[in-house]
Amino acid sequence: MTNDAPFSQTWGMIGHEWAVDALRRSIQSGRARQAYLFVGAEGVGKETLARGFAMTLQCQHADPASRPCGECSACHRILSESYPDVMYSVRETATLKIDEVRRISSQIAMKPYEGRHRIAIFRDFDTAMGVGQDALLKTLEEPAETGVLILLARSLAPILATITSRSQVFRLRPVAIAAIRDALIARDTDEKTSAILAALSGGRPGWALNALADSSVLEMRAAALDMLENLVKDTRAKRFAAAEDLAKDKDALRTLLELWLSYWRDLVLMSENAGTPLTNIDRAPALRALADHLSPEQALAALRATTGMLKLLDTNASARLGLEVMFLDYPGLSAA
Repeated sequence: MTNDAPFSQTWGMIGHEWAVDALRRSIQSGRARQAYLFVGAEGVGKETLARGFAMTLQCQHADPASRPCGECSACHRILSESYPDVMYSVRETATLKIDEVRRISSQIAMKPYEGRHRIAIFRDFDTAMGVGQDALLKTLEEPAETGVLILLARSLAPILATITSRSQVFRLRPVAIAAIRDALIARDTDEKTSAILAALSGGRPGWALNALADSSVLEMRAAALDMLENLVKDTRAKRFAAAEDLAKDKDALRTLLELWLSYWRDLVLMSENAGTPLTNIDRAPALRALADHLSPEQALAALRATTGMLKLLDTNASARLGLEVMFLDYPGLSAA
């Protein structure tokens, strides 16, 4: 699919053409479901897909094949999150609260104000506790005729089987780096910047676009990798002190660990002389210096420890204790 394809074909997505095509066909054939579950990493495109789907369902264009047009009042208001028949959950704490689930569930049961459907988009649904997820079951079991539920989650693991079995699941994988690079170039970004952002994105178009628009994204990334490089040199006591601090915010911790994971992956590749392109291409000198002092086995152990810690965040286990165990597996640990 080319970069100049109409909005009705791309829904503003970078990659995931298969998902757009499948959802469009379901609408055109009259077989759209009443509950969907879009799963994938932060920034991979879940919310863009949900918004494009909502626009297609509500678009006012006379020709169904041209929906979403991206130009009508409904499309514009859905893009600005001001359309009364498309609702978004709000998460103010680390978890999606049961009261918020109930609030949105009650609204979706109402008749549409002006559109064809009442659409509820639940962001971060994987953060909802069991009681919160249970609160949605009645809506899933007895859906309103015009209601459509779209649940967004980073992982299926925390979500009740009774919910996944009643939803059509779309798993969004990382997008090809070349596709992200080309999309950034099409947005008048210079080739060098596009290549760096695409490489750093890890296949997440949303991350690349955010980094392009907000310089603080790259600044936070630099701080995260600086922290990692310093922790490799630190003592056990300093690492454990860092674990206590990092465990206070699981969302920030997840983002940090994903950055660290990309760094350890690069180190494994460099240690093995794999020849595979690096993600953190701007950190190549520091990676080379570390690779000269560590064995491939040590780099792989750190990679596995970080992967394990990311999986632990999807459970109720102590993040602080998990970080302490992870740090014990990291190389360069001082005996002090």
